[in-house]
Amino acid sequence: MRAARGIASRAHPLWLAYVLHRLSGVGLAVFLPFHFWVLATATTAPKRLDAFLAMTEASAVKLAECGLVFLLAVHMFGGLRLMALEWLPWRPSQKSLAAGAAATSFLIAALFLLKAV
Repeated sequence: MRAARGIASRAHPLWLAYVLHRLSGVGLAVFLPFHFWVLATATTAPKRLDAFLAMTEASAVKLAECGLVFLLAVHMFGGLRLMALEWLPWRPSQKSLAAGAAATSFLIAALFLLKAV
């Protein structure tokens, strides 16, 4: 494999797919403890959970949920792309697959947002 040279390699679509996969993983890792804390309130403080669930009807929260669905989809498709890199022979269509994965992630997030609104 050729060594990357300077900033020019960072404009490569597969490098951008790598960064998006890493950032989506960090975003999900930040979200999960908060999610588990909210789920724990169901057993310890049901009224607090009801108040929190009532807050989820706000438009900003629905938009954030759309972002979360996008992060999940991007991370899933990025992981599938990485598995394809590991197990399948290299093909020039890898850039097209990465772009298709990003487009599919946007589509999934947009459909979720349309259903939520």
